Amino acid sequence: MEAIPETILDTIRQAEKMVLLTHVHPDGDALGSTLALRDILEGIGKKTLVFLEEPVSFLYTFMPGSDRVCTDIGKVKEFTGGAGSVLLISLDAGDKNRLGKYGEELLALAPLLVIDHHVSFDEFGDYRLISVGISSTGEMVYELALALRASVSLPAAKNLFTAICSDTGFFRYESTKPRTMRIAADLLELGVHPEEIGSALYDNASLPRLQLLKEVLDTLQLHADGRVAVVHLEDDMLDRARAEMDDSEGFVEYPRSLRKVEVAIFLKEHKDGLISVSLRSKGDFDVSEVARIFGGGGHRKAAGCRFQGEKLASVRSRMLAAVNARFAAA
Repeated sequence: MEAIPETILDTIRQAEKMVLLTHVHPDGDALGSTLALRDILEGIGKKTLVFLEEPVSFLYTFMPGSDRVCTDIGKVKEFTGGAGSVLLISLDAGDKNRLGKYGEELLALAPLLVIDHHVSFDEFGDYRLISVGISSTGEMVYELALALRASVSLPAAKNLFTAICSDTGFFRYESTKPRTMRIAADLLELGVHPEEIGSALYDNASLPRLQLLKEVLDTLQLHADGRVAVVHLEDDMLDRARAEMDDSEGFVEYPRSLRKVEVAIFLKEHKDGLISVSLRSKGDFDVSEVARIFGGGGHRKAAGCRFQGEKLASVRSRMLAAVNARFAAA
């Protein structure tokens, strides 16, 4: 990661109060980097508030500080309305629309610093710290702490390790660089235990999650001579499995794990008519280019997009057509 500009560091130093934001339905990197940055900023004397539009998913309640997240937009306005200069910081959101239903209200409250590592970043914010190719926003937050000469506590270290592991597949993905491993080693020296984080992330399934996985895998279809795998989750599957949508986290990795598969597509039908799509790839296929066609984005090997008011079958057809077109053009 390149040296962090002094203008960014001065902006942080001069603000007295910080509101930390991340994208809707935050994953381990989004939440981990946000919670860690709050701890780091409080360590240098800043007043902070972390805002999410929904409570932290049960998948991530093991993360230190997750119980201090605010979900009341009124409290955010109250926090920013008092005395003292305010800075908003958005982490891991490549598009302002990913800030959720309160995005416009939040952006009107104070200047915004954006910290992100997505290749599909859609320029927004008053200040930007963008490092495409870095493993995770968690890695960026660690570098920011060093630049600010701020200490990293054990709770912050646990959240940063969770963030980095989440976005590198526990150091399996190509975004894992030597610097990533050195930072991970630093976090271990601060007292992080990998088995504790790994168990919380990957060995904590409920019976409803496994029942839901069975239903989803029953929908598996292969296309393009086995190079594309598609699975989907219909709304009524949740009821049958007595599961929640969060239980489907990571399901896209199962079709991706098939030997010949280069692209995995996971479509989820939500109760409000939204259909969300997760894309994963192996090899040279850039799924972020497919996601951008439909207003989404992400990384080369992990991306997503959303559709409102469309049928699941229609979205499936459109996604397959876009992926097949990319194969044909290669």
